Amino acid sequence: MTRISAERIAAIEARRDELQNAMSAPDLAPEQFVRLSKDYAEIEPAAAAAGEVRRLRDELEALTGLADDPEMRELAAEEAETIRKRLPEAERELALKLLPRDAADERPAMLEIRAGTGGDEAALFAGDLFRMYQRFAEEQGWRVELISANPADVGGYKEVVASVTGQGVFAKLKFESGVHRVQRVPVTESGGRIHTSAATVAVLPEAEEVDVQIDDKDLRIDVYRSSGPGGQSVNTTDSAVRITHLPTGMIVIQQDEKSQHKNKAKALKVLRTRLYEMERERLANERAGARKSMVGSGDRSERIRTYNFPQGRVTDHRINLTLHRLPEILQGQMDELVGALIAEDEAARLASLDEPGA
Repeated sequence: MTRISAERIAAIEARRDELQNAMSAPDLAPEQFVRLSKDYAEIEPAAAAAGEVRRLRDELEALTGLADDPEMRELAAEEAETIRKRLPEAERELALKLLPRDAADERPAMLEIRAGTGGDEAALFAGDLFRMYQRFAEEQGWRVELISANPADVGGYKEVVASVTGQGVFAKLKFESGVHRVQRVPVTESGGRIHTSAATVAVLPEAEEVDVQIDDKDLRIDVYRSSGPGGQSVNTTDSAVRITHLPTGMIVIQQDEKSQHKNKAKALKVLRTRLYEMERERLANERAGARKSMVGSGDRSERIRTYNFPQGRVTDHRINLTLHRLPEILQGQMDELVGALIAEDEAARLASLDEPGA
């Protein structure tokens, strides 16, 4: 890992102190205080970590200077050894604080799950995944709001979309995007043969109206009567909404609500989120040359995980992690899995950190 220079550490601490002094100005306007407070909140964790690194380095230098003192040499050597063990971890913590943050990490997320290959079994698996994420969200204190659902006749979902809100939602769920595969014996299988099915998961950071400006002239909005499975009429009014974004050809259909107004609002929310993600991907590709981290690109076509029921295991193929805790994970106990993915991503980004002037 690249060593953070003393000059960089001094600059971080100086910036923190500068913001602190600016916030204490007597004639500060409220909007200026809000802006300064936000900047201070962002830099303070890095400044605290920088201060710890500086303190440890200073102590180590002072102890090294005592090596020529016969009376202090042994004690100084013991203390210096303790600091040498602590310093790399403190420097790693500082480097993590200095890594570029994903601006979307604290946003709510749109969770989309679609049954893939495997017919009825894939739809049942899509339902299992949705319940897994619901339970994980409950453990985190998040709120899950169903946006739309297309249930399968046998149970589960052909497609389900939900909004997940709470603290740090996207940061913890963003590595779930991709193809999830299940290996198990379907209940309809009399011969006991193991079938392989798949479902696709997409996790997108939700966009606010200020993030994506949608011009009314760029939309074609069609309304029609909602219909349930088999074409049965579930509504006697034209409440279903289909919105087409003309510049991109993107189409969003919403018919779960009885109110046309509510369906339109939900459809616009989904459209705005998908357009926001499209722009995020474009910018990321421009800035990073489409660099893929060790935990994958988040591409929905990428197979990321296998849930093997006969062996009771879950394997994440991106980080070669296998956990023999399938029932617990499906109950939403995903902390170990999510934590491993975040740690691997941090390690990959630390390895590529090029510290200027270090």
